[in-house]
Amino acid sequence: MTSTHSRRGFLGRGAAVGLGIAFAGSIDAIAGTAANAATRSGSGYGPLVPDPAKILSLPQGFSYRIVAEAGKTVMEDGTLTPTDMDGMGAFRRDAGTTIIYNHEISGTEAPPVPPVAGLTYDPKSRGGTTTIDLDRGGSRIREYVSVAGTENNCAGGVTPWGTWLTCEETETLAGATRDKDHGYVFEVSPVQGQNPGQANVPLKFLGRFAHEAVAVDPKTNIIYETEDAGAPNGLYFRWVPPRGFTGKLHSLVDLARSPGGDTAGSLQAMSCSRGNRHIADLAEATQPGTQYKVTWVDVPDRDGIPLSVRKQFTNDQVTRSRKLEGQWWADDGVYFVASFARLSDGSVNEHDGQVWFYDPRKETVTLTTIFGVNPNPDVDADNYDGPDNITVSPYGGVILAEDGEGVQHLVGVTDQGKAYTMARNDANGSEFTGPVFSPDGKTLFACVQSEPGRVFAITGPWGRPGNGNGNGNGNGNGHGNGHGNGDGGHGR
Repeated sequence: MTSTHSRRGFLGRGAAVGLGIAFAGSIDAIAGTAANAATRSGSGYGPLVPDPAKILSLPQGFSYRIVAEAGKTVMEDGTLTPTDMDGMGAFRRDAGTTIIYNHEISGTEAPPVPPVAGLTYDPKSRGGTTTIDLDRGGSRIREYVSVAGTENNCAGGVTPWGTWLTCEETETLAGATRDKDHGYVFEVSPVQGQNPGQANVPLKFLGRFAHEAVAVDPKTNIIYETEDAGAPNGLYFRWVPPRGFTGKLHSLVDLARSPGGDTAGSLQAMSCSRGNRHIADLAEATQPGTQYKVTWVDVPDRDGIPLSVRKQFTNDQVTRSRKLEGQWWADDGVYFVASFARLSDGSVNEHDGQVWFYDPRKETVTLTTIFGVNPNPDVDADNYDGPDNITVSPYGGVILAEDGEGVQHLVGVTDQGKAYTMARNDANGSEFTGPVFSPDGKTLFACVQSEPGRVFAITGPWGRPGNGNGNGNGNGNGHGNGHGNGDGGHGR
């Protein structure tokens, strides 16, 4: 089973207007008025307690355990944990939890994901995924390579049948530096023995482009995909499986290997409208609750050679967005993130983050949350920017990984649309990545990407986060902040 709790109620299901707020920042830049420029922050789980180790500050009562650290922890083959941690999925195992996480390595970053026989796609590429098995207490048992030889593995998504789809955020082609074309999605099982000869098969029918994240509709097996690209800005896609397709272990790989598998199903790009007016850019929306009708346009050449997929459309055919990032299936639809937009990158308005909800039944997309342009990212004062990976919390609302300027946070948004700080990176300015809850909801896993990259297991008095200005209403008693390495960890 995957970490896909029934999280109905994030928006109250009455359409997304209930969640939206404009966060602290230069609201004038997106809404054209100073009237809405007030900071609106929720209490969440209370203020952060500074970490004496200067690694990760958390609210009172929460603690963290470092379950992997790039260049320090040792994998079962004797090599060191690779660097540049990114998107992550969590899966139930009989004796605990398994997490699979990406390594966004495209060049000489070190340590790389080492090549492994039966798991390597392109021996000249250094990215991939590693898998960590944890016991019931959250202690690390082992870490191992689950796919290698891929490129710039950024985000991805869990499937309803309990696997991880890892995405290459690149359009690199075979040539002097690479043996194979890149820009594909690969399927990884949380069971070690199920990956050789399987995880290194590119799912070409999902398209070749700068993939960011995927989300899978458990009823239809339709796969939604975000693209993080510019010049022109990226697109939002869906893949509709061929008739008779059944989602299960290796069914995607089997389809990819079948005759005509490279073009199996239909790959389509999103096109939005409001009334009779086409919406060319999601940045046009400046008010939470803004809703557009969605239609889907077939992709002419999904492999994008020689012309990238997003360049095969004119702006009047599709809807673009700068920095489409993480997404998560919940509430019978998809929450997906646009990290920021600037006039200088061709966007029609500026913002420091949007969260959208696509409703496949109504075929609408609704802006749930918008971040105003952050006027001072170096000041830690309820001003957030650059949301990236997203997960929906079993306790209400979402958790966003900040990948902006200045201070970096895990940012929560309550089901009433109030932002709060869940964690702060005190070690460096590297981004947060890969937030995901364990299947039992007791642990929030998250990464700091680099310098060094670390994977954290965060535990504490989880409960419904507070919406007021007090100290939160999480369940349990506070016991202080904690920290530890490997299998250690202690409160203070």
